[in-house]
Amino acid sequence: MNRKTRETDVTVELDAAGGILTGDKVLDHLLTALFFYMGREAKVRASYDLRHHLWEDVGITLGEELRSKLPERFARFGSAIMPMDDAFVLVAVDISGRPYASVELSFEEGEEGFEKALVREFLWGLARSLKATIHVKTLSGVNAHHVIEAAFKGLGAALGKAIGESGKLESTKGLLEV
Repeated sequence: MNRKTRETDVTVELDAAGGILTGDKVLDHLLTALFFYMGREAKVRASYDLRHHLWEDVGITLGEELRSKLPERFARFGSAIMPMDDAFVLVAVDISGRPYASVELSFEEGEEGFEKALVREFLWGLARSLKATIHVKTLSGVNAHHVIEAAFKGLGAALGKAIGESGKLESTKGLLEV
């Protein structure tokens, strides 16, 4: 999947070797964790003007790629509680056709490159294009790197469950609008 704008040029390919090279070492690190815990290989390439645009457009492109690869009947829901050192983060995903992101990240100690605003942009971009509801909540944590990395690991685990095949249509309505 490719997204090219005046601000970014982003390509995301699931189930492809090639690694992650966005030009942002923090985002590369977090995406590596996300795909590992999702249980999928991925190739990601990007060029960009501002980090804000990069993180948002990688989220959008990833959501489009995930949506294009959904099985006909998928599990829809996924959640994970992820500990990492001082961090303890809850992540829940519902691929339901209703885009929403609730991002409650909190920590006491910042670390260069690990920014709440960028994570929020990534998650909102992902939620909009995947047409999913995503909740991320810090239960405890001090260090920004640990909290945000735990969130990405948890997101990977939750997405891995949500996009998995299901033997039935996961809706009491009998319809999912994705």
